[in-house]
Amino acid sequence: MRYIAAYLLLQLGGNTSPSAADIKKVLSAVGIESEEERLDKLLSELSGKDINTLISEGSSKLSSVSSGGGAAAASAAPAAGGAAPAAEKEEEKKEEEKEESDDDMGFGLFD
Repeated sequence: MRYIAAYLLLQLGGNTSPSAADIKKVLSAVGIESEEERLDKLLSELSGKDINTLISEGSSKLSSVSSGGGAAAASAAPAAGGAAPAAEKEEEKKEEEKEESDDDMGFGLFD
């Protein structure tokens, strides 16, 4: 994933055909060591292909994949969403009480 991300970053930056050295430079800038075998495989798979075409083809393939259980998750979200604000308010109250008790730390400034 890191190799394709670096490849795409280079393309967005204007490099229409990033080389292995270009990708290594991007990865090393963020402290990632590159594996020569994986990098070579990526470049061989992408050679002579338009990245925009590959992305659109991949998107169409992903849209046909069933995500399964999406309706159940969508219907459960509003129910869980109602409970979250109540829990959040309780946490805020506890934090406020804790902050108030810690303010003077047992003594006053002018005691």
